[in-house]
Amino acid sequence: MRLNELKGAPGSKKARKRVGRGTGSGRGKTSGRGHKGAGARSGVSAFAGYEGGQMPLQRRLPRLKGEARGRHTVARPTVYAPVNLGELEGVPGDTIGPDELRAAGLVRKKAELIKILGDGDAGRAVAVKAHAFSKSAREKIEAGGGSVEVLER
Repeated sequence: MRLNELKGAPGSKKARKRVGRGTGSGRGKTSGRGHKGAGARSGVSAFAGYEGGQMPLQRRLPRLKGEARGRHTVARPTVYAPVNLGELEGVPGDTIGPDELRAAGLVRKKAELIKILGDGDAGRAVAVKAHAFSKSAREKIEAGGGSVEVLER
């Protein structure tokens, strides 16, 4: 068998629909577009945002305040990977940072921002480095003799 002898499976290659080739083709005259209206016109998208005279969705939704980046601005909240104080018990070392939390399996992605939450107790005095801390977590770490360092994003 050679490359020029290869053929597709039967029925896998379907002939392209050729419109406007006479009435005998079944797709002649109006070429399957019906009579008049936006669907019969060329160059006019009848369905992109058009809802039959109803106010389109993209115009019904409110815009965001602030500097407009294009026509519609979308809010992108800061997403943190949450780590509770109680989970820090299993992390070895006197200083706990993002690398130690990833090694312990508490944070998955490398690029994720980390926030320490106050659920649980700081059992030992540790220096914790993270991108954000809840108020209760900061208080519990400092009350246990540890220190808090906020990392830049």
